[in-house]
Amino acid sequence: MLEIAPGVAIAEEELRFEVSRSGGPGGQNVNKVETRVAVCLDLQATAALSGEQKQRVRERLHTRISKAGVLRVVCQVHRSQSANREEAVRRLVELLRGALAEEAPRVATRPTRAARERRLREKTLAARRKALRRTRPEDE
Repeated sequence: MLEIAPGVAIAEEELRFEVSRSGGPGGQNVNKVETRVAVCLDLQATAALSGEQKQRVRERLHTRISKAGVLRVVCQVHRSQSANREEAVRRLVELLRGALAEEAPRVATRPTRAARERRLREKTLAARRKALRRTRPEDE
């Protein structure tokens, strides 16, 4: 079981692993051994997430989810399949934790007096700078 959040755990049976050959340098190892690992989680089929949680994950990770509703995380940084497998699962858990985290409500604030005065002073200086760039009729 992968502990995502309090009360949310995904069974390892729900994960599907795909292996393939990694790209990049590595000599003969790259040409022979399938070390790239992709871990896939079918969001529609998983029983670990409620409907609301699934929707939140879909909204926040929409660029990583296929049209079939499968979240896929690929890892090929290590030279061994087992290390890439562990890293891919770690990344998946991290992504899901981030997607399921509650956002803190924004608290409206007002700029301080010093910040307002600084902003006006900078605007005045910018206006003077631009005025100096303009050509004057008496200069021609």
